Amino acid sequence: MTRHLVVIGAQRCGTTLLHEVLDAHPDITMARPGRPEPKVFVSDELAGRGYEWYRATYFAHATSESVLGDKSTSYLEDAKAADRAAAVLGAATVVVQLRDPVARAVSNWRLSTGYGLEDRTLARALWDSLRGPRAWDPACTSVSPYAYLERGRYVDQLEPWWASFPGSVRVQFLEEATSRPQPLADLYAALDVDPGFRPPDPTRRVNASWGEPPPDLEPGLMGQLQDYYRDPDSRLAARLGRPLPWTGS
Repeated sequence: MTRHLVVIGAQRCGTTLLHEVLDAHPDITMARPGRPEPKVFVSDELAGRGYEWYRATYFAHATSESVLGDKSTSYLEDAKAADRAAAVLGAATVVVQLRDPVARAVSNWRLSTGYGLEDRTLARALWDSLRGPRAWDPACTSVSPYAYLERGRYVDQLEPWWASFPGSVRVQFLEEATSRPQPLADLYAALDVDPGFRPPDPTRRVNASWGEPPPDLEPGLMGQLQDYYRDPDSRLAARLGRPLPWTGS
């Protein structure tokens, strides 16, 4: 019986690495092409083409694998993506990968700067973000390259997924997933595939800015960022019933 997997997470949370270690498992195959990401569930038109089109388009390569997976960071940012996914797939396991939102914001700034989309210093960009979102051109990028802070308010973005896939959403953290093999074994077990499989080097860096420590931020700015995330982090920890690795609470 074929089962479906949807991998979501904010940009720069290690979903590319997660995609690779999942696709390496002999019982799992991820949608192809992986780049550009399918993004089917952010489009009424694409999702409206139905399951048979979706499977034939993105999983024509599948053979005997029992789990078919689809990964896109855009899915977390579209409030209707969860409903579209449920309409197309019916049942699915949703794996969410998250990361310290401040470290994620820094990595996002590095990415935007590297692509020539950002001309502000890191500190200036973060201070500006605390005051509100910056306008961006949807003709250039599918999502805002400047959503450094908003993108880290994970609990609000996850509510539609909890509603559409009750009991089937698994949240994990980059800080834990790359620190030791057990979280990967647990993930494989949750997907009902061989938990003893070990992909090659599951802690390697696959994105240029992944794994880099954030630069020192002045105490005043760091304090403002901690205040900004205090409420959503607290609500996320309460929703999950466990502490977040970057707060301990």
